[in-house]
Amino acid sequence: MPRLAQTMADLPSQDELLSMSGLAFMQGILAGTVPGPPIGHTLGYALHAVKDGEVTFRGTPEFDVTNPMGTVHGGWYGTLLDSAMACAVMTKVPAGSVYTTLEYKINITRGIPLGMEIQCTGRIDHAGRSTGVATGEIRGVDDGKLYATGSTTCIIMNLR
Repeated sequence: MPRLAQTMADLPSQDELLSMSGLAFMQGILAGTVPGPPIGHTLGYALHAVKDGEVTFRGTPEFDVTNPMGTVHGGWYGTLLDSAMACAVMTKVPAGSVYTTLEYKINITRGIPLGMEIQCTGRIDHAGRSTGVATGEIRGVDDGKLYATGSTTCIIMNLR
Protein backbone atom coordinates (compact mmCIF):
# COMPACT_ATOMS: atom_id res chain seq x y z
CA MET A 1 0.00 0.00 0.00
CA PRO A 2 1.56 3.33 -1.03
CA ARG A 3 2.49 5.80 1.69
CA LEU A 4 3.07 9.48 1.03
CA ALA A 5 5.83 11.73 2.27
CA GLN A 6 4.61 14.15 4.92
CA THR A 7 7.70 16.39 4.88
CA MET A 8 10.70 17.00 2.61
CA ALA A 9 12.77 14.87 4.99
CA ASP A 10 10.53 11.87 4.19
CA LEU A 11 11.45 11.95 0.49
CA PRO A 12 14.34 9.71 -0.60
CA SER A 13 17.77 11.33 -0.72
CA GLN A 14 19.51 11.67 -4.07
CA ASP A 15 21.88 8.84 -3.10
CA GLU A 16 18.93 6.56 -2.24
CA LEU A 17 17.18 7.47 -5.49
CA LEU A 18 20.29 6.88 -7.61
CA SER A 19 21.01 3.53 -5.95
CA MET A 20 18.03 1.83 -7.61
CA SER A 21 16.56 1.52 -11.07
CA GLY A 22 13.49 3.55 -11.89
CA LEU A 23 11.41 0.37 -12.01
CA ALA A 24 12.59 -0.63 -8.51
CA PHE A 25 11.87 2.91 -7.30
CA MET A 26 8.31 2.85 -8.67
CA GLN A 27 7.73 -0.65 -7.28
CA GLY A 28 8.99 0.63 -3.92
CA ILE A 29 6.44 3.44 -3.92
CA LEU A 30 3.66 0.97 -4.77
CA ALA A 31 4.80 -1.42 -2.00
CA GLY A 32 5.12 1.41 0.53
CA THR A 33 8.85 0.91 1.11
CA VAL A 34 9.62 4.21 -0.65
CA PRO A 35 7.44 7.20 0.25
CA GLY A 36 5.55 8.71 -2.64
CA PRO A 37 5.19 12.42 -3.36
CA PRO A 38 2.34 14.32 -1.66
CA ILE A 39 0.83 15.58 -4.94
CA GLY A 40 -1.40 12.49 -5.05
CA HIS A 41 -2.98 13.37 -1.72
CA THR A 42 -3.44 16.98 -2.78
CA LEU A 43 -5.21 16.05 -6.03
CA GLY A 44 -6.95 12.84 -4.98
CA TYR A 45 -5.14 10.12 -6.90
CA ALA A 46 -2.77 7.30 -6.01
CA LEU A 47 -0.41 4.84 -7.65
CA HIS A 48 -2.34 1.67 -8.45
CA ALA A 49 -0.07 -0.57 -10.58
CA VAL A 50 3.50 -0.67 -11.89
CA LYS A 51 4.92 -2.79 -14.69
CA ASP A 52 8.04 -2.38 -16.79
CA GLY A 53 7.06 0.43 -19.18
CA GLU A 54 3.58 1.00 -17.74
CA VAL A 55 2.20 2.79 -14.69
CA THR A 56 -1.41 3.20 -13.58
CA PHE A 57 -2.93 5.66 -11.13
CA ARG A 58 -6.51 5.71 -9.85
CA GLY A 59 -8.36 8.69 -8.50
CA THR A 60 -11.66 10.40 -7.98
CA PRO A 61 -12.01 14.10 -8.72
CA GLU A 62 -14.04 15.94 -6.08
CA PHE A 63 -15.22 19.53 -5.63
CA ASP A 64 -11.78 20.82 -4.60
CA VAL A 65 -10.40 20.26 -8.14
CA THR A 66 -13.14 22.16 -9.97
CA ASN A 67 -12.84 25.32 -12.05
CA PRO A 68 -15.22 28.31 -11.76
CA MET A 69 -17.79 26.48 -13.94
CA GLY A 70 -17.93 23.60 -11.43
CA THR A 71 -16.27 21.05 -13.72
CA VAL A 72 -12.96 19.23 -13.27
CA HIS A 73 -10.14 21.70 -13.96
CA GLY A 74 -7.99 20.91 -17.01
CA GLY A 75 -4.92 21.08 -14.78
CA TRP A 76 -6.16 18.03 -12.90
CA TYR A 77 -6.25 16.01 -16.13
CA GLY A 78 -2.81 17.35 -17.06
CA THR A 79 -1.18 16.65 -13.71
CA LEU A 80 -2.58 13.14 -13.58
CA LEU A 81 -1.50 12.35 -17.14
CA ASP A 82 1.95 13.89 -16.51
CA SER A 83 2.33 11.66 -13.44
CA ALA A 84 1.34 8.46 -15.26
CA MET A 85 3.30 9.10 -18.46
CA ALA A 86 6.46 10.34 -16.73
CA CYS A 87 6.37 7.48 -14.22
CA ALA A 88 6.11 5.05 -17.16
CA VAL A 89 9.36 6.61 -18.42
CA MET A 90 10.80 6.26 -14.91
CA THR A 91 10.34 2.48 -15.10
CA LYS A 92 12.97 2.48 -17.88
CA VAL A 93 15.51 4.74 -16.15
CA PRO A 94 18.65 2.87 -15.05
CA ALA A 95 20.21 3.16 -11.60
CA GLY A 96 22.33 6.30 -11.38
CA SER A 97 19.93 8.30 -13.55
CA VAL A 98 16.85 10.47 -13.10
CA TYR A 99 14.28 11.98 -15.45
CA THR A 100 12.13 15.06 -15.70
CA THR A 101 9.33 16.10 -18.03
CA LEU A 102 10.41 18.28 -20.97
CA GLU A 103 6.92 18.76 -22.40
CA TYR A 104 3.51 17.18 -22.43
CA LYS A 105 0.24 17.60 -24.26
CA ILE A 106 -3.26 16.52 -23.32
CA ASN A 107 -6.56 16.15 -25.15
CA ILE A 108 -9.70 16.16 -23.03
CA THR A 109 -12.37 14.17 -24.85
CA ARG A 110 -15.19 14.51 -22.28
CA GLY A 111 -15.73 15.86 -18.79
CA ILE A 112 -15.24 13.52 -15.84
CA PRO A 113 -18.23 13.64 -13.50
CA LEU A 114 -17.30 14.62 -9.93
CA GLY A 115 -17.07 11.60 -7.66
CA MET A 116 -16.42 9.12 -10.48
CA GLU A 117 -13.38 6.84 -10.10
CA ILE A 118 -11.00 6.96 -13.04
CA GLN A 119 -7.89 5.07 -14.08
CA CYS A 120 -4.97 6.80 -15.75
CA THR A 121 -2.38 4.63 -17.49
CA GLY A 122 0.92 5.78 -18.94
CA ARG A 123 2.81 3.57 -21.42
CA ILE A 124 6.33 3.93 -22.72
CA ASP A 125 6.79 4.37 -26.47
CA HIS A 126 10.56 4.97 -26.44
CA ALA A 127 13.27 4.97 -23.80
CA GLY A 128 16.73 5.86 -24.99
CA ARG A 129 19.93 7.06 -23.38
CA SER A 130 18.74 10.66 -23.02
CA THR A 131 15.01 10.80 -23.81
CA GLY A 132 11.84 8.93 -23.02
CA VAL A 133 8.53 9.24 -24.87
CA ALA A 134 5.22 8.00 -23.47
CA THR A 135 1.47 8.22 -24.02
CA GLY A 136 -1.38 8.06 -21.57
CA GLU A 137 -5.11 7.85 -21.22
CA ILE A 138 -7.74 8.47 -18.58
CA ARG A 139 -10.68 6.07 -18.56
CA GLY A 140 -13.60 5.54 -16.23
CA VAL A 141 -13.12 2.50 -14.01
CA ASP A 142 -16.77 1.45 -14.26
CA ASP A 143 -17.79 2.76 -17.69
CA GLY A 144 -14.49 2.22 -19.56
CA LYS A 145 -15.05 5.48 -21.47
CA LEU A 146 -12.08 7.53 -22.65
CA TYR A 147 -11.95 10.94 -20.91
CA ALA A 148 -8.52 12.23 -21.97
CA THR A 149 -5.29 11.28 -23.71
CA GLY A 150 -1.79 12.66 -23.52
CA SER A 151 1.77 12.39 -24.75
CA THR A 152 5.06 13.39 -23.18
CA THR A 153 8.77 13.69 -23.80
CA CYS A 154 11.10 13.37 -20.82
CA ILE A 155 14.82 13.93 -20.50
CA ILE A 156 16.84 11.14 -18.89
CA MET A 157 19.95 12.34 -17.06
CA ASN A 158 22.81 10.14 -15.85
CA LEU A 159 24.05 11.67 -12.58
CA ARG A 160 26.87 9.22 -11.90
